[in-house]
Amino acid sequence: MDFLAGCVGGAAGVLVGHPFDTVKVRLQVQSIDRPLYRGTYHCFQSIIRQESLLGLYKGIGSPMMGLTFINAIVFGVQGNTMRRLGHDTPLNQFLAGAAAGAIQSVICCPMELAKTRMQMQGTGEKKSTRKLYKNSLDCLVRIYNREGVRGVNRGMVTTLIRETPGFGVYFLAYDVLTRHLGCEPNDRYMIPKLLFCGGMAGIASWLSTYPVDVIKSRLQADGVGGVNQYSGIADCVRQSVRREGYMVFTRGLTSTLLRAFPVNAATFATVTLVLLYARGEEARPQECELAQPSQHAQIQTQPSSL
Repeated sequence: MDFLAGCVGGAAGVLVGHPFDTVKVRLQVQSIDRPLYRGTYHCFQSIIRQESLLGLYKGIGSPMMGLTFINAIVFGVQGNTMRRLGHDTPLNQFLAGAAAGAIQSVICCPMELAKTRMQMQGTGEKKSTRKLYKNSLDCLVRIYNREGVRGVNRGMVTTLIRETPGFGVYFLAYDVLTRHLGCEPNDRYMIPKLLFCGGMAGIASWLSTYPVDVIKSRLQADGVGGVNQYSGIADCVRQSVRREGYMVFTRGLTSTLLRAFPVNAATFATVTLVLLYARGEEARPQECELAQPSQHAQIQTQPSSL
């Protein structure tokens, strides 16, 4: 039932956060010579005006498809790692989260590749006349047919670099916050506290790895127009800094932070409600069980899912 609650909660998080993710990707990969958007608000406004409200949900099929697998991996790895480590300490929370983040990257990388390609498709067009991909699955199939396994796993190294410490920071921050704020079974503010902790932990996680995410997005979007601009991670970093300065690593950060809190809040609220409905009164957090990190692994839609 915990797994089901995590899946439903994760889906809620994707629905709430995907428009912000679309804006983030558009800002991260737009050309510095011919920028389409002046900032977060202008990007939102332009997409809705030029592509309709549905333009903000381009590529949502990919995270929805990968959600179950990612939740299963994160939940299983994080829980088993904590049991093997034996002690519930902040350091062990970080290590368990990092292990879960690293292993789920195998699913996260192809999923985000398809999401990024779909989000970039038909930029500025309400009805795309040059629709290369029908959906996320078709996108991955076409990339595989053209570039093989290596193409489907484009950005895997940067995904690992982002997800491993990102999940570690998330679980560490969540553990520290929940311990500090306290969680009593009869505390009438317990749920708001958990929501606050989840949202703030998501923000902390994104801040810790955001520059890597910018490079990942650029590598995964590279070649959309048929021409590859970067030969690898180092080349992408070098070109990006030379052309745009070090502020390039903050591209899309505003929309990401705006997304991080409500996504984690919506996800956590849904997980809690599903568990309460399924278990009745017994599901009410006893001994702070809802605050235990093994279940919070499921509320993380990015850092891939943060």
